[in-house]
Amino acid sequence: MKRAFCVLATGVNENKLSASNMAKMVDFKQWKFRSPPNYAELPIDDNLNYKEPVAVKNAVFSKVPTEPLIGKLHLVCASEEALLDIMDLDPKVAETDEFVDFLAGKYLPEGSLSVSHRYGGYQFGYWADQLGDGRAHILGEYVNSKGESWQLQLKGSGETPYSRFGDGRAVLRSSVREMLASEACYHLGIPTTRAVGLVVSDEHKVWRDKSYSGAARQERAAVVLRAAAAWYRLGSFEILLKRKEPQLAARLADFIIEHHFPHIDMADEDKYVKWYSEVAHKNLDMVATWQGLGFTHGVLNTDNISILGVTIDYGPYGFVEHYSEHYVPNSSDDMGRYAFNKQPDILLWNLEKFAEALQPILSELDKVKIKAILDSLDEYVDNKIVTTYITKLGLEQIQDGDELLVKELLDMMESTSSDFTCTFRQLAEVDIEELQNPDALESKWALAKVSKARNWLKWLQKYTDRLQKENVSEPTRRQRATRVNPLYVPRNWMMQEAIADAEKNDFYKVRLLLKIFRDPFTVNEEAEKLGYSSQPPSWSYGLKLSCSS
Repeated sequence: MKRAFCVLATGVNENKLSASNMAKMVDFKQWKFRSPPNYAELPIDDNLNYKEPVAVKNAVFSKVPTEPLIGKLHLVCASEEALLDIMDLDPKVAETDEFVDFLAGKYLPEGSLSVSHRYGGYQFGYWADQLGDGRAHILGEYVNSKGESWQLQLKGSGETPYSRFGDGRAVLRSSVREMLASEACYHLGIPTTRAVGLVVSDEHKVWRDKSYSGAARQERAAVVLRAAAAWYRLGSFEILLKRKEPQLAARLADFIIEHHFPHIDMADEDKYVKWYSEVAHKNLDMVATWQGLGFTHGVLNTDNISILGVTIDYGPYGFVEHYSEHYVPNSSDDMGRYAFNKQPDILLWNLEKFAEALQPILSELDKVKIKAILDSLDEYVDNKIVTTYITKLGLEQIQDGDELLVKELLDMMESTSSDFTCTFRQLAEVDIEELQNPDALESKWALAKVSKARNWLKWLQKYTDRLQKENVSEPTRRQRATRVNPLYVPRNWMMQEAIADAEKNDFYKVRLLLKIFRDPFTVNEEAEKLGYSSQPPSWSYGLKLSCSS
């Protein structure tokens, strides 16, 4: 059986490793979850009739067993960093049958409590009622040697009460994309859930219509092991509002504050206001990082927004290539609701819905205070995004005119179809005086394109003046900018090539991409040979993904 590595986040059990035992565990059979997990304090529905859709009531979770993959299994990749730093495991563990069986849902360590989370959500602006973990199982909690608590979750591990009419499975192509994006975003500095490992079966097949064209075909089933501090979403409260369960909403809110926002005093009469403010600002901080890196989530429904302010559920996402503010990676988003430039406004809309969901547990004064917070969020996120962009330009202090400076650069990039990632990176690599010299830009393909814009020289002068105004030296500018502008991001064409090989059980490129994304700001010789920072191939333009997974 083939083995490999990747990255993620988790948490250890109460049987913490002793301070003197810093060697990582090599026997996975000895690895245990904390028992019981904290989430066992919340109501868990134990009706095991999960083979047909059911309207779950008065519960936060449903107790559901995993349905293991069958057939010959292949470890596509596993995260070396997650194993070492998060799960306190030696990377050699990934080579064991027990670990592969764990990823496949066959082996559950001691202390496991397998549950699926109940939530609802607004999808493309419309209430979709009960959704929930339709193919995911939270296996347990682990508190690692650093004291970090993480919930491990399998995705693609079988049917649950929330599967609706799905089969509870995920396919290899979507699982590879989730694995790569989770880890890449982490190393790019985007708040995110993590991905520990990925396994695929040779014989376990499922039917999927990849393009929704009526031409379904069989694909191999796969499972991703994900990790997060918790998996609660805005929709976790929306379902409780719609089903008129205010007591459970208050209980869940108190639980989340106690365990995930412990600095908020439970006796504080403003606890819900302070909590709402943190959820809102964390999510807006997150979207600002997306905008600065060209990341477009693709499906920003309220059920895909984390209470903890981390990126969750990587489906038909994409990173902007030839810049267009209206970039839409999801072929199902016909109206462009979740386009790149609309993401901040969509987060604000979602946060309004979250405020609505909390209304039954708020005092009248709470409602007034949360309304005031909502009214301030538009300006807050605008400033965060401008700050993100000026940081990419090697600046630190927001000044009058910065928003226009950024807008003019993006407009030039759009008019010349310049690459988002590489324009910013190459701008950081070339001396400011050389940016006016066409000959000096010949080897910088992205800059060569944007420099053809009509206002390029005029913009360069404004940029130079702005740097002088802040007394930023040229070495400082380049050092700052190269530190935050990556060379490598998960471009759809790169992942498509890796997926095509993985379908033939050749996992080299998947593993290589994980290695490259571990340090996306540093030149990697293998990546350069494969053209990962070069102009994308012509066949990649216009690549879109669907929600089929």
